[in-house]
Amino acid sequence: MLPSGLKDNQLRESNSQKVHPQPMEESTNQNPEPLEALISKIFTNISSLKSSYIQLQSAHTPYDPEKIQAADKLVISELKNLSELKHFYREKYPKPVCVSPEDSRLAAEIQEQQSLLKTYEVMVKKFQSEIQNKDTEILQLQQQIEKANQKRVKLEKNLKLRGLSTKESEGSGDENRIFPVELTPELFISAVEAAFKVIHAFSKPLINMMKAAGWDLDAAANSIEPDIVYAKRAHKQYAFESHICQRMFSGFQQESFSIKSDNVTFTKESFFHQFLALREMDPLDVLGQNPDSVFGKFCRSKYLAVVHPKMEASLFGNLDQRNYVMGGGHPRTPFYQAFLKLAKSIWLLHRLAYSFDPNVKVFEVRRGSEFSEVYMESVLKNLVLDENQKPKVELMVMPGFWIGGGVIQSRVYLSGVKVAE
Repeated sequence: MLPSGLKDNQLRESNSQKVHPQPMEESTNQNPEPLEALISKIFTNISSLKSSYIQLQSAHTPYDPEKIQAADKLVISELKNLSELKHFYREKYPKPVCVSPEDSRLAAEIQEQQSLLKTYEVMVKKFQSEIQNKDTEILQLQQQIEKANQKRVKLEKNLKLRGLSTKESEGSGDENRIFPVELTPELFISAVEAAFKVIHAFSKPLINMMKAAGWDLDAAANSIEPDIVYAKRAHKQYAFESHICQRMFSGFQQESFSIKSDNVTFTKESFFHQFLALREMDPLDVLGQNPDSVFGKFCRSKYLAVVHPKMEASLFGNLDQRNYVMGGGHPRTPFYQAFLKLAKSIWLLHRLAYSFDPNVKVFEVRRGSEFSEVYMESVLKNLVLDENQKPKVELMVMPGFWIGGGVIQSRVYLSGVKVAE
């Protein structure tokens, strides 16, 4: 037995040497550098992943298969890196006994990033699926191109047999040329429709320019065809379209189109050849190569006929453009280029009309003629006709055509009608 005094002293010494457990937070933070480096790597990896994903998105607009594959590899690589960091973290830092508030926030951020990664993985799978679909689509388009090329070769052979092949088609290896077309009534009908649209398109800026120049449009329309009662004031545009048509179609019934040219031989094949040669070309490019061609002379004569000197002087303040045209040139002004589209459409229609055997005949409708649904078509739709009064023609906006045994109706503006609202 130890004396009680000695025993107390030993207990006090033992208590003074007792090891107290340290908080988990302190023990964890004793060496924070590796953990901070790991977190930094995670954030860096996530930033790289975002960048890769943005590259993957941008590769789709415009669609670029090579860039998509490269961006896809980057995304997968960053996902692998992030997965390796996750495994490293779990091995290096097993589940702690106690987690500090800072560690809880870190764990929440990691969980959030993992959720984002799942979203990215879904998007990557979606993009991979789209890539496969695009590859399939590309393969199908390549097959269609191959079939189209085979059809083109066959059509060219047929044209050569018929003597309608152009020198350009015989000597060119260009695979992207427009395919030759069959000479059918449907082709002529589409050319008539295209010409009517171009006439309407050219009249609009011309009317706007006249307004800007201070023209009295009512007086101008009345000078073209006087004393017409229009259902609406806006319908006076048809007077200007009629004026353009009358000037452009003058001479259409002649093979030469009233254009003087020496040593010109007219054949059905040559007309169709000219139609095919000009059909897909810019008229200004054609005139740049040969400004004094028959087509060039046609454009000059029709421009001088459609655009009156007084009109041109008021629109442009001078006659420089007109003088340039009269001197044999073809100016590159926006107005003249718009006119060349009109001239080209009428020229193609004439070339095509004389490609047929027998050739297509043009016919006009006089003012005051009784309306006939067989030979005429009203430019106004939703007409309300008076049963007691038969409508009469006030304006022929576009002539009609005889083709084979059929009729392409003329376009007319009628009197004695109302337009349903």
